[in-house]
Amino acid sequence: MFIDAPTDNLTLADPWERLAPDLLDRFTKAPAANIGDVFDRLLVMDGGFRPFTGNTRLVGTALPILTRAGDNLAIHRALDDARPGDVLVINGQGDLSRALLGDLIGEIMVSKGVVGAVVDGAVRDAETLAAQGLVVFARAATPAGPFKNGPGVIGSPVAVGGVVVSPGDLIVTDPDGVVVVPHHRADWAADQVDRVIEKEEALRRRILAARGRA
Repeated sequence: MFIDAPTDNLTLADPWERLAPDLLDRFTKAPAANIGDVFDRLLVMDGGFRPFTGNTRLVGTALPILTRAGDNLAIHRALDDARPGDVLVINGQGDLSRALLGDLIGEIMVSKGVVGAVVDGAVRDAETLAAQGLVVFARAATPAGPFKNGPGVIGSPVAVGGVVVSPGDLIVTDPDGVVVVPHHRADWAADQVDRVIEKEEALRRRILAARGRA
């Protein structure tokens, strides 16, 4: 870690497999809404999350973190083991009084190849996070910084936005919000979302054709 703090009250899960890059690529252009449709709208995070960076498009694998409200020690420690393409998915207890993530953590994320974060809590330094090329969704922004005392859990399933996110799950975001694909169903979901998109496009063509005849 880049900070000097004891981590004996943090719990770390065993390492897990990340999704293959070619599988991630299959979701690159799929709208979050269509991916949500594949799972009957059950794996879409609630609408309380909004983007705090200009870029809203994100496809990556989940690195789940559970931390106490207003405390980001577990986030710092999680970044030690982060891999390129990871997305920090942080259950911060929905607390909005202190930012769990700012520009300094953003610099570490960039150096580790972490592509973004979904924070059930608050963030700060939004302009700099955007300039760093990150995609960050959260519930709020506040200038107030966090504590670094713990406790926390890294790499175990967390509940964020009404959805349980397990390590290695696929996270997709766009201007509509955040959707989760369980890692063991990602291959199947890639095929299904292609069918959903094709079905919608066929309906769109019928609507446009009818408009032209009107």
